[in-house]
Amino acid sequence: MSADLQKLLTWLSPAFPVGAFAWSAGLETAIVSRAVHDRLTAQDWISGALLHGALRTDAILMAHAHRAPRDPRTLRDLADLCLALTPARERHAETTMTGNAFVTAAAAWPVDPPFDLPKPCPYPIAVGALAGVHAIALRDTLVGYLTATVHGQVSVAVRLVPIGQTDGLAIMAALEPQIAQLADLCQHATLDEIGSVAYGADIAQMQHETLPTRIFRS
Repeated sequence: MSADLQKLLTWLSPAFPVGAFAWSAGLETAIVSRAVHDRLTAQDWISGALLHGALRTDAILMAHAHRAPRDPRTLRDLADLCLALTPARERHAETTMTGNAFVTAAAAWPVDPPFDLPKPCPYPIAVGALAGVHAIALRDTLVGYLTATVHGQVSVAVRLVPIGQTDGLAIMAALEPQIAQLADLCQHATLDEIGSVAYGADIAQMQHETLPTRIFRS
């Protein structure tokens, strides 16, 4: 339905006031250390987070929140698990601050009866639950969320490496099949299937706060 698409485009737009543009999820550290220094290394880094790191974990948790938007206990358990799986302090701050901002901004789309979200509410839990309570298709929600997050990472690389708009767009195009593949997987994944081997990204997030000069908050 066009109304569902409109909501997703609005909620996941860079213009939606959640402050996602302020966070790099450790990518700034990788760029400073030269682990990411051109188009290919930027694409590899983002792809790794997508298929084997935090983005995959977020997508699985989002799918479970989507299926239980009016179950406060389940949402609380999912929020606790999400926060327990954030290895870096800045990652914890990122997901709670963007999630809480999303909840506040999304109040412009009220539902009847109202539903309760945990406090603090990690970003993927907030997006998944809101899309679920509005009966927006799960796969569409996953594709939208993953695409928006990947685009945010590409934007960091375009500005900081810098790789330029042409290479940034090439990365976006190249990762579209991986986003679709991950959305297919995560809409059916159990919580037991959560697992990350993107240790480099985790360490980069931990090291970010020690950078002498920082543009992003993570």
